Amino acid sequence: MSNAQHPTYVHLCSLAREGSTLASIGALLSWDQETYMPPAGADGRASQMSVLAGLIHERRIDPKIGEAITVCEAQVGKTIAPESPEAANIREMRRDFDLATKLPRSLVEDWAKTTSQANDVWKKARAQRKFKDFAPWLEKVFALARQKAGCYGWDSTGEPYDALLNLYEPGVTAREVETVFTPLRKRLADLIARVAASKSKVDTKALSIPVDPAVQHAFNIAMLGAMGFDLNAGRLDVTTHPFCEGLWAGDTRLTTRYKGDRWVDALYGTLHEMGHGHYEQGLPKGDETIGGTPLAEAISLGIHESQSRMWENFVGRGRPFVDWLLPQLKKKYAKGFAKVKAPALYAAVNTCTPSFIRVEADEATYNMHVMIRFELERAVLRGDLAAKDVPGEWNAKYKEYLGVKVPHDGVGCLQDIHWASGLIGYFPTYTLGNLYAAQLWETIGKKNPKIETQIAKGDFAPLKKWLNKNIHTHGRRYRAAELCKRLTGKPLSADPLMRHLEGKLSAVYGI
Repeated sequence: MSNAQHPTYVHLCSLAREGSTLASIGALLSWDQETYMPPAGADGRASQMSVLAGLIHERRIDPKIGEAITVCEAQVGKTIAPESPEAANIREMRRDFDLATKLPRSLVEDWAKTTSQANDVWKKARAQRKFKDFAPWLEKVFALARQKAGCYGWDSTGEPYDALLNLYEPGVTAREVETVFTPLRKRLADLIARVAASKSKVDTKALSIPVDPAVQHAFNIAMLGAMGFDLNAGRLDVTTHPFCEGLWAGDTRLTTRYKGDRWVDALYGTLHEMGHGHYEQGLPKGDETIGGTPLAEAISLGIHESQSRMWENFVGRGRPFVDWLLPQLKKKYAKGFAKVKAPALYAAVNTCTPSFIRVEADEATYNMHVMIRFELERAVLRGDLAAKDVPGEWNAKYKEYLGVKVPHDGVGCLQDIHWASGLIGYFPTYTLGNLYAAQLWETIGKKNPKIETQIAKGDFAPLKKWLNKNIHTHGRRYRAAELCKRLTGKPLSADPLMRHLEGKLSAVYGI
């Protein structure tokens, strides 16, 4: 009997698929809340999310799932090969089931309702620059996060943060993240200081050429199609904070945001979300045997972020891409870009300038933004920092790490949606994603020496095919560290990222 034909395994996949289908409905409601839902619908949506979260939770902790997992685990090594995709699927379903059964339904429902309400308050507070309006909700979210962490539990040598980080980056602890971040921060600080001491000045006027947001939107959709995102199975919409939502097979939603005088932010933000979208579209969600199971889901957010950061930075800010992009800009935005030259545009999109906004930060300073958030949410979760005191500590760290004075909370601690959404433990995955992206990019260059020539010609298919084959199609078969080692031959290291940043900035600033 083959692995896929084992009757209990087939039944287990069917049960998992039911829960995933319900979860996709919840994701659709969340997407709608961030895009088209009228403001007056916030309270009703919070109630909807609460009820649905309870139903999803009950489905995921169904004893029948636990029983089926136990039967299948007994077959690993017998009718199910230990190294097979099926064995990995069983392993991941066990992980999901064990985590779900640790949470009471009341907490799951309260979490869904509170974060939905907090999202609505956050939007208004951000627009009005009033942290005091959001502060009580931030405290509520962190209080619930502490409850969740307590339910999950953590190693006696660890801390509550580990339990939440594990949701996004399985098996990684806060202490391990700190061990990576501390030396990386020093290396980045040294590089940023060298750039600041450079006498070279980069002309960035081209980045602020006024372009009507509607024209930008049409251009970005065209870019998505040219770079391989399947627009028949996805779409691009506008929101307050850009995100990607992979709802189900054939339905991946991207979002972006626009400012008329900063076309560059919207373009690179869209490329970032497209990287996530490529991953979601590349997962085997449409496979009738594994769709709706862990084998059709992303392995970790660190790997997910590696895909978005790769397309945004290693491709999008590379000279080959800029050489291809500029003629497209001149064609669509003819009036403003007629005199822009490729070398100047390449330098402009690769400046190193400390700033306030994470999603608009350059490659070198970006990780400082992540480290600040990691330190703050870790402190709040431990009880070392009160939610109401976040703005002051935020501003102090921005002054210390980036040398900038935050003018108001709208571009300070209110800029990200994550805490309102309950995504505590998420932020470290952005920097892990940069590290994975750099290491993977070096490997891709060795495997395909023609990659830059292909990109310069607007041929993105070879890169997308490699990522589909080597990363996306595996779903959660391999854990992130194992996948990295399998593909690059080495454990994760900061060296490839630093080689990338030092090489690029040395060329731009002559340091």
